[in-house]
Amino acid sequence: MSADPSPVRTRRRLLASGLGFSICVPFAFAQRAPARVISIGGSVTEIVYALDVADGLVATDTTSVYPDAAQRLPKVGYQRSLSAEGVLSLRPDLIIASGDAGPPTAIEQLRAARVAVRMLGNDHSLKGLRTHIGAVAQALHVPERGAALDERVLAQWKDTEQILQRYKARPRVVFLLAHTPSNTMVSGTDTAADAMIALGGGINPMTSFRGYRPLTAEGIVAAQPDVLLITTQGLAATGGMAPILAKPGVSLTPAGRAKRIVDLDALYLLGFGPRFPRAVRDLAHALHSGGAVS
Repeated sequence: MSADPSPVRTRRRLLASGLGFSICVPFAFAQRAPARVISIGGSVTEIVYALDVADGLVATDTTSVYPDAAQRLPKVGYQRSLSAEGVLSLRPDLIIASGDAGPPTAIEQLRAARVAVRMLGNDHSLKGLRTHIGAVAQALHVPERGAALDERVLAQWKDTEQILQRYKARPRVVFLLAHTPSNTMVSGTDTAADAMIALGGGINPMTSFRGYRPLTAEGIVAAQPDVLLITTQGLAATGGMAPILAKPGVSLTPAGRAKRIVDLDALYLLGFGPRFPRAVRDLAHALHSGGAVS
């Protein structure tokens, strides 16, 4: 019998030998869509579902909570604290991950195992979303669907821009990141929250630092926010509106006195996924009316 040079059959023999993870086959594999895909990052998973190619998903991370179908898939853990061994046990052909995925050592281990890894960026903008849609569509061999989704998102954004023109005020908005009642942070610049505040027609007064810092009485009083913005999950973790209003300094701000707290789902608000145009519209409405949007 003559030797069989087929890369696909070679890959199958390697898998059958018990290595336990996929071997990258450069030529033949590139000609077809990957059969076993893991998406890491809630917005990445949303894009996969919006492209209607989720049949190949074998797992996601814990931030992938939308749509509901994504929650029923096996989880590989939190996107920032992945275990290469756990991911490899699912025998992925392709991993598509957000720019937050890590730690770097885990990503290096996945690549060393010759699994295809496609990392996206962290551009919190419409341009970034459109780039991510194109990248995911290309990785999954559905460029036409990517182009169609891009067109839909762009059309929705144009509608959102028209709605944003209705709002003339520029409320001062402080975003609170809360995981527990005793651990509340505020957003500075260079964060998804900072970008969303600006897109929604607000002003983030916390501009003296990048990233997140602990909430302090002095800081919140100096910021004088008109609105406090928090995720729905953070509001629940804190214990509701009353504990937030009771935090030192909050009662001395316009937001505290008026009890103006806006909450939105974390992935919806900060994910910059396909629902981004609608999220900006809903945030703008909430910031300018003072009411939460469900």
